Amino acid sequence: MSTDSDRLERQRNRNGWLLSTPALVLLAFGATGPLLIMFVYSFLEPGKYGNVIWEFSTKAWFNVFVQRDIFDGTLSPADAHLTILWRSVKLSLMTTIFTFIVGFPTAWFIATRPPRMRTLLLFLITIPFWTNLLIRTFAINQIIRNEGLLNTLLLKLGIINEPLLIIYSDFAVFIGMTYVYLPLMVLPLFASIDRFDMRLVEAGYDLYASRWQVLKRVIVPIVKPGIISGSILVFIPSLGAYVTPRILGGGRNMMIGNFIELQFGQGRNWPLGAALSVILLLIVAVALVVYVRFANRGDSNV
Repeated sequence: MSTDSDRLERQRNRNGWLLSTPALVLLAFGATGPLLIMFVYSFLEPGKYGNVIWEFSTKAWFNVFVQRDIFDGTLSPADAHLTILWRSVKLSLMTTIFTFIVGFPTAWFIATRPPRMRTLLLFLITIPFWTNLLIRTFAINQIIRNEGLLNTLLLKLGIINEPLLIIYSDFAVFIGMTYVYLPLMVLPLFASIDRFDMRLVEAGYDLYASRWQVLKRVIVPIVKPGIISGSILVFIPSLGAYVTPRILGGGRNMMIGNFIELQFGQGRNWPLGAALSVILLLIVAVALVVYVRFANRGDSNV
């Protein structure tokens, strides 16, 4: 009996793998293939007009962190590259944290409304996705630029005497990415809070827990999957953002996505762009590992 059941189980597993083979092949060629090409390109020599020369070289990886003076050949840290990398990670973390600070009470408010109003509020949250990212970013540009809606309103109210210099700064990029990626934080949080049993909050209050204790020990541990999912959905695309830093940063406040495009375009240094792409992938992988370890550690504590 057990032998027959084991045989059926092996047959079922084999059929499952066979059915998933087309998807696995597509994933291998569509996702892994381009990444492998970037990895190989990062160890080649750059061509004069783009492309690569098929000669092994670690110069691209060397140039990511170190630069050589063209006159005396001395080595020094590649400050511009490191600044762009740090700006990308910093703005992505700030965007993730701030979208959580704004998104959590927003998701809680929506989840605690009556069903009809809840549907309307979710509809309003998803409306920005109906519009192209480029158009949404230009809308933010029209609000925060020197002659935009924000400065015009503040000047007419007499709150400020001269326009606030927001546009083409890290703060402008931060505002734009927060606006763009906020729905990606709200929706996973809402999905977790919507399944939350509100009687647990009442039980916490009955046990003389404060509001902070209920939030820390009851609400957050239960809705943590939504927090982790929202954080991943915000951090990863904001780290590789291209359109928002390009428009709101004005080309002066580049992030790593803009810098990679520059190397494959005007810079004509494909190996350096490939090396930066691999570094971006490694940063994302490290972030995912940290998130997963944090989630597993919390689950084991529970």
